[in-house]
Amino acid sequence: MNFLQKSALLGAAAVLAACASMSGSSPMGFFVTSANPGKGADLGGIGGADAYCQKLASDAGAGGKTWRAYLSTTGAGGVNARDRIGRGPWQNARGEVVATSVDDLHGPGNKLNKMTALTEKGGTIMGRGDAVNMHDILTGSTADGRASTAAGDSTCGNWTQSGAGAALVGHHDRTGLDESAPAKSWNSSHPSRACDMASLKATGGAGLMYCFAAN
Repeated sequence: MNFLQKSALLGAAAVLAACASMSGSSPMGFFVTSANPGKGADLGGIGGADAYCQKLASDAGAGGKTWRAYLSTTGAGGVNARDRIGRGPWQNARGEVVATSVDDLHGPGNKLNKMTALTEKGGTIMGRGDAVNMHDILTGSTADGRASTAAGDSTCGNWTQSGAGAALVGHHDRTGLDESAPAKSWNSSHPSRACDMASLKATGGAGLMYCFAAN
């Protein structure tokens, strides 16, 4: 193969890679957001959270899918996180399957942990024991993926508040202060102290959330 032929092949490969990125053909179907949009638990409502997931996915070459934030909302018209993320299976940025179905995701056999709950960029999120603990992930959900029916705020005003209020969070690294089920829960460990970034950080978070491809 001569130089011109090699150059043509390399050029074609680059074009195909670019087209794959533009078409959103990445197999990734799950990620943890690499950063908070900027207002703590005020995500612009659940629609704003979905749009943020879609943007990060698009930037990572997986925008050809419909992305949903794993968040529940309460009150009239409330929704359960588990009902809005599709059927699965879901792969992370490395192609590892983290869950095969909604039931698997919320059962004991899911593969979510610190090493598989990757960002859209394929990076890991620091957890308990690291220099900065960021393992609190916003969900507003119970362990089975549904909106809480307990008294009090569990969704920071359905993701519109960045001050007073509280949101249920999970631990992406499946670890906490003890060996209890909540401490090991990826989606329902405890409520946040409040809804602003300082309060989210105070209990070991960074205002991050889970995103799933619904199709």
